[in-house]
Amino acid sequence: MPAGETLIDATIAAAQRGDEVAFASIYDAQAGRVFALCLRLSADRAQAEELVQDVFVRVWERLASYRGESAFATWLHRVAVNTVLERARSGGRRRLRVQIAADFANIETVPDGAVERVDLHQQIDLETAVAMLPAGARAVFTLHDVEGYGHAEIGVLLGIAEGTSKAHLFRARRLLRQRLEQ
Repeated sequence: MPAGETLIDATIAAAQRGDEVAFASIYDAQAGRVFALCLRLSADRAQAEELVQDVFVRVWERLASYRGESAFATWLHRVAVNTVLERARSGGRRRLRVQIAADFANIETVPDGAVERVDLHQQIDLETAVAMLPAGARAVFTLHDVEGYGHAEIGVLLGIAEGTSKAHLFRARRLLRQRLEQ
């Protein structure tokens, strides 16, 4: 086992024994990645910040259940996804308050197929386009195309059939393509 992993394991073990300094170290190392995931799944910066806090409260409460059977980052990632999905289920659907910052009509394709921006002040904000997807399609797109989960895993996480996951991904990709072609 590499020395870095031993240090991580020792920090996790200390946090499991209630060492708040060790837990703070875990928080500092992982909060950025958890925030990015929460932001992609929730499409709301303020909500993502709240979710990060909820995730780490849950991690502190359940840290004893981490057995080291998978990488800690994988376990933490699952806790984060489940926290976001639980919030979405219990909180109902929120209206997205996102506006498109770019004018997609000002994008042209050059002969080699590359995309060229006509106006440098206008940029495509893929995060905004993803945020505008319906909740189910956004969750599947994020988990599959961004986070690398398989459809079977997504089905378990979201409580949907594997085929439904595939359908949501197809829909998400189609909607993103349409938005980018406008």
